[in-house]
Amino acid sequence: MNLKDYVADIPDFPSEGILFRDVTPLMQDAAAYKETIDLIVNYAKDKDVDVVVGPEARGFLFGCPVAVELGVGFVPVRKPGKLPRETVSRRYTLEYGVNEIFMHKDSIKPGQKVLVVDDLLATGGTVNAAVELVEQMGGIVVGCAFVITLDDLKGEELLGDHDVFTVLHY
Repeated sequence: MNLKDYVADIPDFPSEGILFRDVTPLMQDAAAYKETIDLIVNYAKDKDVDVVVGPEARGFLFGCPVAVELGVGFVPVRKPGKLPRETVSRRYTLEYGVNEIFMHKDSIKPGQKVLVVDDLLATGGTVNAAVELVEQMGGIVVGCAFVITLDDLKGEELLGDHDVFTVLHY
């Protein structure tokens, strides 16, 4: 199955000059969605993952089924004002702005092996901030998995020596 057939290209979204890679059609097709999840799960099987972390919102859509298939829990990374208990946070830059992400302060236990899952790796700001939060809490990031990597934006460089898996490269 050519999974790129299930990714829609949306020009000038969310702002002019950005070509948005929309994974919604991929998720709408059961076989394409399952194959994507299976590829990420197969990557993670030998990593002895304790928990999956996924940034809001599309990281939830891929991270949760990966966590279920691996038989581990899922920890959400949220936008400001979304978590009710004590949090830790990181600010980061995007291709088109600045943002901040939050996790519950007790969501990662020291020594836990963490897989970070998101739909897209662009400049790497979001996932790098998530990795830093996990490591701040004592977690060990054993891998970062993405549905899509935009190679020209070099986000993987920001992740340094962390192991990275991507289903589709653009």
